[in-house]
Amino acid sequence: MPEHYPPAGPGARVIAVTSGKGGVGKTSLVANLAIALAGMGQRVVVFDADLGLANVEVLLGVTPPRTLYDFLYGGRSLEDIITPGPMGVKLISGGAGFLELANLDNRLRQKLVDSLGKLDREADIVLVDTGAGISKNVLGFVAAAGEAIVVVIPEPTSFTDAYSMIKVLSTYRIHKEVKLVVNQAMDKTEALETFSRMDTVVNRYLTINLHNLGWVIKDNSVSQAVKEQRPLCMYNPRSGPARNITQLAHNLLSGYRHQEDGNIGTGGFIARLMRLFGQSGT
Repeated sequence: MPEHYPPAGPGARVIAVTSGKGGVGKTSLVANLAIALAGMGQRVVVFDADLGLANVEVLLGVTPPRTLYDFLYGGRSLEDIITPGPMGVKLISGGAGFLELANLDNRLRQKLVDSLGKLDREADIVLVDTGAGISKNVLGFVAAAGEAIVVVIPEPTSFTDAYSMIKVLSTYRIHKEVKLVVNQAMDKTEALETFSRMDTVVNRYLTINLHNLGWVIKDNSVSQAVKEQRPLCMYNPRSGPARNITQLAHNLLSGYRHQEDGNIGTGGFIARLMRLFGQSGT
């Protein structure tokens, strides 16, 4: 039986999962981390903020009847667009194929990030799956979250782009700490070497703490689960990557202490947005 953890409360922890570039397995990590956290007794909402290119629903094997498009343009409430998923995980779909969602103006972007503050009743943990890169949409969501996870793979361009993301978060003082996950590592040694190289560069040039949240090994079971449209942590929970992700969930929950910036609806969010955009999204 998986270990259960009580809610950290008060309020939900909002954790943005982001990356400097696409193709690093970020969305798969989010979907499976949600399943692992739910298995540990957490109420989890996945907020798909990869606007216009929503993929979390495919990996969770659900078909949302309504999406963020209906919330922003169709007069629906946030509660109306929540879709139930496996293991009690709830999904707010970003909607696929809507160009408008990929190019939100400041007013709608602000409406969207403000909506995170209304999820306390639904969740202990909100996982925000951002798009890749450092666009305003992506950085707005990372700033809105109390915690940030950056996903990197052991490959030069991914390393460089992940560092660029961490540099932005440091320069604009969006977060004091970033959690790093090394995905698609050949083994533990490669994962630790990748973290060590990033930690060395970050300590030398930036004023931000880098925390090693863990790693996920590369394995064919991941692509097999995607083809079946099932989360790996349910499809093959004994696989190496599934066990790695379960360990990531343990690492997120064990020893966590409530901090104001770690929860939704705090003043720290507004301050981070103002540092980032020069104004609070208006």
